[in-house]
Amino acid sequence: MSNDNKQWLQTFPATVRRNAYGRQLGSFITRAPFKGIGEVTMNFIRAPYIESISPGVEVLAEVNHHIVAARYKKQMILSFHPEIGEDTRIHKQFLQMVTKEI
Repeated sequence: MSNDNKQWLQTFPATVRRNAYGRQLGSFITRAPFKGIGEVTMNFIRAPYIESISPGVEVLAEVNHHIVAARYKKQMILSFHPEIGEDTRIHKQFLQMVTKEI
């Protein structure tokens, strides 16, 4: 994490900027392309963004030139809340990813 001195599990080779869009009042909703799915609604609530990634990490979505979704092996990180709303395509993609043989 770039603006947090805590080191968490460290299983995903990326640097994340916490609360990058500001406090709760900075929350917003937008639509953007998501790799392999198409355009999706993205709900950002006190959202981070992915500041940098290492080789081997696949960018899945960007908003305003910031990475907001990425995949590494069988892990997926998102800056937004796909569970808000009725679109389940990201959930389905995640389930396909984790059940697929590497």
